Amino acid sequence: MRESLTDDELMARGANGDMDSFRILVERWERPVFIFLDRMLDSPEEAQDLGQETFLKMCREAERYQPSGRFKSWLFRIAGNLARSRLRRRKILKWIRFEPEKHDHGASARPADRDLEAREIRVMVREALRRLPERQRQAVILRQFENLDYKEIAEAMGTTVSAVETLLHRAMRALREDLSRKKMEES
Repeated sequence: MRESLTDDELMARGANGDMDSFRILVERWERPVFIFLDRMLDSPEEAQDLGQETFLKMCREAERYQPSGRFKSWLFRIAGNLARSRLRRRKILKWIRFEPEKHDHGASARPADRDLEAREIRVMVREALRRLPERQRQAVILRQFENLDYKEIAEAMGTTVSAVETLLHRAMRALREDLSRKKMEES
């Protein structure tokens, strides 16, 4: 029964002491938050730690949460703030971790040279993303990997939709320029 409740309804119940509602929210959002944090930090261990911090903060802030159907943005804002704080402490800007090929597809697999080329492209993109300013990276990750719309990204980053548009425009231009320059260097 509780599993069919919305995130806002579960938060309201959790704020009133229903710990099982928090458990459902954690189960529902644990994987997306972990993936987001792993991409931001490039460290599964740190992503796991900050994921736990994110959910602890979610529980602590439950009484102040305003139900508005924007739980996802609110939760990713918590996770993003924790990740940026961790990055500042580390003074290293490692963000994106692309997943390696998961399965061997046998006879239908692409030729080895295509796989190598695809891996090289992923590495180049990952490196280009690392060189982006922190907020541009976060906007790209939320848009491209977490599939948040501009309004959700603005809420998650504590900014306006027009600022998100600007961040994404600048990030994409910088990525294109960086990747073009890299390709020319290799030629």
